[in-house]
Amino acid sequence: MVYAISLSAEELNDIDWQLQLDQFMGKTMGSSMRPRDLSPQVTLVFARTHPVSGTAGPTYLLRWLGVVKHPKGRKVATRDALIRVEPLWRSPVPVELTTVTASLSREDAAELAPLLSSEVAVLPDELGQRLVAALREQGPRFAELLDRLTSVADQAPFDSSRAEDRSWQEQYDSARLALTIGEFPLAPLSAWLRPPSRHDTYLAGMIPQPSEQSLIEHDAAHSIPGPRLLRPWDGPDFRCDIHVFEHEGRYIEVANVNATPVEGRLGSDLIYYHEATGSFVMVQYKRRPPAERWVYVDDRLRDQLDRLEAVAQASRRPLSPHDWRWGSDPCFLKLAYWPEDSRADPGGPAPGMYLPLSYVRLLLQDDCTRGPNGGRRLGYSYADRHLINSQFVELVKHGLAGTVGTSREELLALGAERALEGYSVTIAAELGDGRHPGETVRERQRRAHSRKAGKRQAKKRAPATLSKIGQSNSTLLGDQMSFFEPDEDASG
Repeated sequence: MVYAISLSAEELNDIDWQLQLDQFMGKTMGSSMRPRDLSPQVTLVFARTHPVSGTAGPTYLLRWLGVVKHPKGRKVATRDALIRVEPLWRSPVPVELTTVTASLSREDAAELAPLLSSEVAVLPDELGQRLVAALREQGPRFAELLDRLTSVADQAPFDSSRAEDRSWQEQYDSARLALTIGEFPLAPLSAWLRPPSRHDTYLAGMIPQPSEQSLIEHDAAHSIPGPRLLRPWDGPDFRCDIHVFEHEGRYIEVANVNATPVEGRLGSDLIYYHEATGSFVMVQYKRRPPAERWVYVDDRLRDQLDRLEAVAQASRRPLSPHDWRWGSDPCFLKLAYWPEDSRADPGGPAPGMYLPLSYVRLLLQDDCTRGPNGGRRLGYSYADRHLINSQFVELVKHGLAGTVGTSREELLALGAERALEGYSVTIAAELGDGRHPGETVRERQRRAHSRKAGKRQAKKRAPATLSKIGQSNSTLLGDQMSFFEPDEDASG
């Protein structure tokens, strides 16, 4: 099955800069047009040029290729449903549809033409296969890109009964959470295949983005450096994979670190480090069983809380205004929830509840967390207050939570220590471009208060004269977390 999206050339030009930034496209389609099979599928995005006098009809220029996904439960009207195209990669070269269909039969070409008159069309299986085969004949760059997209579309859902899938799922979510805090596009994380070894990290399975300038036409495609703050750990005990993400002149290095076989891992950690302020927050994951709204507090969890207490001691006393934090808690427990059939969904972080460490201590001293048999529980019915994804992200993004004065050496030592203790560790370090350590506190605050600033700058650099995006609901481009974030309270 292949999806075809057709927008006017003017509309596609207007949003070109934002597609390059976000690497995804949101669309609506009539619910009656949705196929029974809602699995991810390869998608072709065409620019439609209106016919001029004397021509038979409009022309179609292939501009983008991606993978369509159907966010569950997302509707914008009674008869409309949302789809999301992600990842979204630029066509190696703009190619007219007539050039591609020249090798197709007249019957195929005649069947295709009326389908493209709709903004979103689901092509019949055989016709879609023949169109993709014809597109492969346009050259090796098309074949390579289609191979990547097919791999993304065909990936199997995570199976929570398998230890490696649970570990990859948590590492993937840790990376999504880090990129969301830093306001980096999430799309690259969804291009993934299962690594060759079950003991490998999630990042070991990432499909690298096409690197040719003609393939993606991104002005930073060749300027992304290697990691300069994080480093691979030496020794046979460590498996460390590092990936660098760039967005508007800012960089974030993300490392997955494993030091134990997958069966022996105690869970997953995220350590998010902001280089300019020398501050990190740590999130320890605790999986909530799909059938329950709470977790048991056993001896292992109590020992994990004690170890988090030791981590919190890395923070120093604030000596200047920008060192001030909302509280003294740099460590959080996330009770996370995943549906049974979860794929590498490009949306926001998995739903769950964030509990600061000191708050957990108070909860466990209070009768509110006692279960029916006297044991202790943590969950939605056992805590009157908690943070959700959006609240936690805003807290960290504004620098209101985290340690004070943590050095790179302390960060690396903590990552190694946690990995050796049996945790799967994700370290995300946000930094500048190498000429300076990154945003100042004031610059960070200004960006946090104005999400559109980066997009305005990107729009100024766009090669074409661009106009304001139309308010039509036919093309929906919004905040990656808030617009497509799962309804966290729906599951708890």
